[in-house]
Amino acid sequence: MKFSCTQENLKTGLANVVHVAGKNINLPILNTTLIAVSDALIKLITTDLEIGITATIRGKVEKIGRATVNAKLLTDYVNLLPTGRVDVDLTADELKIACGNFKTKIKNEDAGDYPIIPVVDKKNYFSFDFEEFKKIANGVVFAAAADETRIELSGVYFEFNEQELTLAATDSYRLIEQKIKYKNKINMPAVKKLIIPTKSIIEVTRLATRGDKIEVADEKNNNEIRLYAAENQILFVYDEVELVSRIIEGQYPDYKQIIPNVSQENKTITTLDRRELTQAVKAASLFSKANVNDVQIDFSAVDKKTTVSSVNSQSGESLAEVSSEISNKDNNVVLNYRYLLDGLSNFEGERVIIEVVDSNTPVILKSENQPNCFYIIMPIKK
Repeated sequence: MKFSCTQENLKTGLANVVHVAGKNINLPILNTTLIAVSDALIKLITTDLEIGITATIRGKVEKIGRATVNAKLLTDYVNLLPTGRVDVDLTADELKIACGNFKTKIKNEDAGDYPIIPVVDKKNYFSFDFEEFKKIANGVVFAAAADETRIELSGVYFEFNEQELTLAATDSYRLIEQKIKYKNKINMPAVKKLIIPTKSIIEVTRLATRGDKIEVADEKNNNEIRLYAAENQILFVYDEVELVSRIIEGQYPDYKQIIPNVSQENKTITTLDRRELTQAVKAASLFSKANVNDVQIDFSAVDKKTTVSSVNSQSGESLAEVSSEISNKDNNVVLNYRYLLDGLSNFEGERVIIEVVDSNTPVILKSENQPNCFYIIMPIKK
């Protein structure tokens, strides 16, 4: 195996695949990157057996072949190389890399032992603007369960409808739903409802990250991400990168049942400044009870204000008032401040809408700028 490419291309390709490789004691091969060089393609591949990711980079191929080297070591070294041409040559069990005044040899492992990456049929696909999809995905993944006690809650729910994709996540204490319209669509898949592991979603949102450390190697298609859905796998294709992920088996809960189904007249609807509310909640959080994370929120329709407070017998108390537009009746609720801040930080725009039925019913948060998004928090019962 022998090829040459630019340092920028190699660095970008490795940056897109390295996070999937880890520190696997039982299967050391999973800690490596497979470099597969064919007649005209240079592919960098990593997998943890649940996610497989392939980045194709441009370069000049002199000799085909395959090599596996420690992913983190290779990435860290390439990141330190100067901008310019990188020459890579596999000799016996060593991968030789030369760039300018830099030369190194990295031990190669048997490429024949590398796991096979699943292949997903590409007859149907949905595409989205990548930046918009990344924003929506990041805006739901935080609400998924952190553990796998209930495996279906540890992922993000995808539902493919005729005109849009619905994404939802919940850990049974809070829930968020967002929708995104398709940019293009070719056929509807047989499977329209899937649960995607949160790790897979996080890896997708990392792809081709712009910044000082990573540069996009090819701008030709970097505004669109395509999704190919199958029964057991889902494939994400962005620019020169393909990420295939397993699907979590199980039935996602019918979360729409917990949405309060009452008339507008029977609930308190409050509109207020998102940043002011965030500051008030942060101040109250300093005095919330340990392991409870509770803050009291009172809505006064007469005074047109929302009061956020907390009392701690050991440390003190906090009370902050935020000017608000409040319709219907006065109300109050106790919420977990961490869940509340998570929702507020993932909204856009200056104003947020809070809908409260009573102190025992789930609270709904919305943003004036995001009509296709809502966030629900279960209250802390007194």
